[in-house]
Amino acid sequence: MPTMEHELEVARGAAKAAGQVLMRYYGSNYRVAEKSADNPVTVADLESNEVLKSTILGAFPDDGWLSEETVDSAERLKQKRVWIIDPLDGTKEFIGEIPEFCVCIALVEDGTPRVAVEYNPVRDELFWASKGGGTMLNGTAVHVSNQNDLRHASVLASRSEEARGEWEPFQSLMKVELQGSVAYKFALVAAGRHDSTFTLTPKNEWDVCAGALLVAEAGGMVTDPDGRAIRFNNRDTLLPGLIASNQVLHRSILNTIRVVRASME
Repeated sequence: MPTMEHELEVARGAAKAAGQVLMRYYGSNYRVAEKSADNPVTVADLESNEVLKSTILGAFPDDGWLSEETVDSAERLKQKRVWIIDPLDGTKEFIGEIPEFCVCIALVEDGTPRVAVEYNPVRDELFWASKGGGTMLNGTAVHVSNQNDLRHASVLASRSEEARGEWEPFQSLMKVELQGSVAYKFALVAAGRHDSTFTLTPKNEWDVCAGALLVAEAGGMVTDPDGRAIRFNNRDTLLPGLIASNQVLHRSILNTIRVVRASME
């Protein structure tokens, strides 16, 4: 397998530069618009995207591009290598000055993530991974937890999903903790700070692609809610929910979701 050191170096530098853009706006006055209902976008999202695009495609001009803040093109489907980007995952937290957001960068080759970088600029946490190379946090190797009892597992949940009542059936079955940004949740699971996160709400590829590799290379597992592996760079970028956990908990979570779904039918 070819090394990805150059790709990692460029991605880490791009993430840091995008993080500097975000910090220029964090806690200040800036323009906020609504792309759709309950889906805000800020000038920080857009400027971060431009920094990432110019840096990454400047280094790899023949690669494809998929970003939340760039108009999509079907041309990426023809390309072997595609960068999948979220310039600011956790925009609501960013607006609310809650330090639970990150820049997300992933390089996918033939549908499989090969490089992943996530950066939380407020906490100066730089997570990265390469296929077969493990997961790092600020230069130190990290691993998923070894928790094997779901009743005692720390499972990260979305604030908006919890507010809609989607986590009510799970509250008594595990230790549910609220956290912003699905991408940052994945990073925290990869670092072993929490044991799992899952969502039954569809998510776009740019929300989870980088985090999926971080978790996998830290010894964990990421699947859809039915236990199927996930392929990236699809024509339809919306994925049917995800589960990220250490491997010993994964089967218990799948079974729990199955039982809860059956009870609601």
